[in-house]
Amino acid sequence: MKTPTHAPDCFAHPALFYSGAEEYLAATVPFIRAGLDADEPVLVAVPADNLELVRRALGDDADRVVLHDMAVAGRNPGRIIPQVLLAFAAVHEGKPVRIIGEPIWHGRTATEYPACAQHEALINLAFAGRPATIVCPYDTQRIDPAWLNDALRTHPEVWARTRRLRSPSYGDPAQTAAMFNQPLSPPPTHAATIGITRGKLASVRRFAANHANTAGLTPERAADVALAVDELAANTIRHTHADGVLAVWTEHDDLICQLTDSGHITDPLAGRLPAAPDQVTGGRGLLIVNALCDLVRTYTRQGSTTTQLHQRIDSPPAALENEIAAAS
Repeated sequence: MKTPTHAPDCFAHPALFYSGAEEYLAATVPFIRAGLDADEPVLVAVPADNLELVRRALGDDADRVVLHDMAVAGRNPGRIIPQVLLAFAAVHEGKPVRIIGEPIWHGRTATEYPACAQHEALINLAFAGRPATIVCPYDTQRIDPAWLNDALRTHPEVWARTRRLRSPSYGDPAQTAAMFNQPLSPPPTHAATIGITRGKLASVRRFAANHANTAGLTPERAADVALAVDELAANTIRHTHADGVLAVWTEHDDLICQLTDSGHITDPLAGRLPAAPDQVTGGRGLLIVNALCDLVRTYTRQGSTTTQLHQRIDSPPAALENEIAAAS
């Protein structure tokens, strides 16, 4: 694949369609090396197998690139923009950056996918006007063809072998993200529930923590669940005029906490942009929720919002902040 040019004063967000390791490396390695030659900071956040391919191909130059396993850093798609992409760009404020980010891979589940697709659409809003190129690889051999079609909607441009094409389906990012604002299944009949009312937040926290402990989460992970639920419940009290309901249950290897209230989230980037440095209070609740949970799904409309938190029972904490700090 021909090495793409890079315009340092604007934002580019191409989808890279590849088939097999050879095509993957033929596109990604020259893009990385061109950035290193131009003294541009480079981040590669891709699943472990592809990360190892890139690391080996770069040889000693791998030490000049920030490398993240996307299955860890981007386990929850909702935290990729604030904690991976924008965090990296902020370290190099004012410089054009090159990023390879692969948030959708073979192994992502149908439950995770709508949040992944929303993430891809919202990158275009979060990085508008920033000097960055974010290349998103898509494995055409193993990914659902419908997901490849969605990539044409979420990326202005497509790179495929020797061609670079404007996407025929790309549209307004906010409207595209709204396509994946989809209803969530109701809690099963065996789910435990508790009402969320003013003055009852401590009871809600204990309820969430107790169920997390009973499900087999480690004390640290159970504390994460309790804090994430507390942030959502506090938002219910703060921003709505009616009570909410929390339902908790286990499904396969996940503990699921689902909170429903009468709010309506109108900002598509809510929970995906870091709080301003001078913002002392407020605005961090959804950021915290995304940072703590393995998956966050939200369905919002006028008069009702349902937020579903997933925490894998057998998964250790990501320790993402420490990972990024060490690698940057």
